[in-house]
Amino acid sequence: MSATIEHLESWLVDLPTIRPHKLSMTTMGCQTLVILRIVRSDGISGLGEATTIGGLSYGVESPEGIKSALDNYLAPLLVGQPADDINPLLARLEKAVKGNTFAKSAVETALLDARGKALGLPVSALLGGALSTSLPVLWTLASGDTARDIAEGEQLLESGRHNAFKLKIGARELATDLAHTRAIVEALGCRASIRVDVNQAWDASTAARGCAELAAMGVDLIEQPVAAHDRDALVRLSHHCGTAILADEAVASPQDGFDIARRGFSGACALKIAKSGGPASVLKLANVAQAAGIGLYGGTMLEGTIGTVASLHAWSTLPLAWGTEMFGPLLLKDDIVVRPLDFANGQVALPQGPGLGVELDEDKLRRYSRASQ
Repeated sequence: MSATIEHLESWLVDLPTIRPHKLSMTTMGCQTLVILRIVRSDGISGLGEATTIGGLSYGVESPEGIKSALDNYLAPLLVGQPADDINPLLARLEKAVKGNTFAKSAVETALLDARGKALGLPVSALLGGALSTSLPVLWTLASGDTARDIAEGEQLLESGRHNAFKLKIGARELATDLAHTRAIVEALGCRASIRVDVNQAWDASTAARGCAELAAMGVDLIEQPVAAHDRDALVRLSHHCGTAILADEAVASPQDGFDIARRGFSGACALKIAKSGGPASVLKLANVAQAAGIGLYGGTMLEGTIGTVASLHAWSTLPLAWGTEMFGPLLLKDDIVVRPLDFANGQVALPQGPGLGVELDEDKLRRYSRASQ
């Protein structure tokens, strides 16, 4: 008989960041990871992670809500079911629970991790096979202070850890953000690729002005300058801006990808497992984007190591024109895995063990988990 799902357990894990991380909608000083473990009847367990940004300031799912969905709605649908039948399990969840892609991503990841361990294969093999064992990874300069961001970039270039940087803008006046960006481009742009993320902060007219100036100063990529629902504006910018436009919040599902491609979008698409429901699910969106000639970028929700590795296994199977931003674990002061990821020379190494290839540090999990859950 095949193994069945015996039980699920989840934790809210609060980890401080190495510095304040300023976005257009919030400033983070702590990241809350939702960690999931699925235990099978054969003793094999799988790990998953669902992590969002800034509680409810970024999106409609909060860490507390994600944990509630896992414990009270998804777990009862999974216990007792065949553990290896991943597609039927995901279809069962989709039929009974609408939305909640972050929680579903944790479940899909944990199922894949356990399946990979059972077969002695990495998750990337279950997804079709890795094209590379390391992936390019940028770093986000988001202290909010120009001089500090430049100094941070200089240090990272000197150490060789990163050769591409993303700036978080949109929280301040356009002129202030443009001056901040121009200073960083002038200081670092001849040695590194500079991109910006506006996190939906601009209206269409502001975006037209801002994107034109960003392109003129040499910014390589502009992420989600307008609201997610304003796809027409995003398409116009992709046609008329002198640099590449990256769709992030505007594109989560294969249907989103089809719609933006139908409208004529000619930029790139930020893939995130949490937006799409998991490592296997996000590849459906990637396939639509590829068919439409839209470039691919491996995005992050600032996950810890478990969620980051799950994403890397998916990204490793794709030709990523714009690389990845899977730096989340580096933003945290500590880790809850036994062996952290290896970041060097502008790359992050893909773990090669069975499943995700990472192991929980149980002591640290207990140390950083919330006392009352």
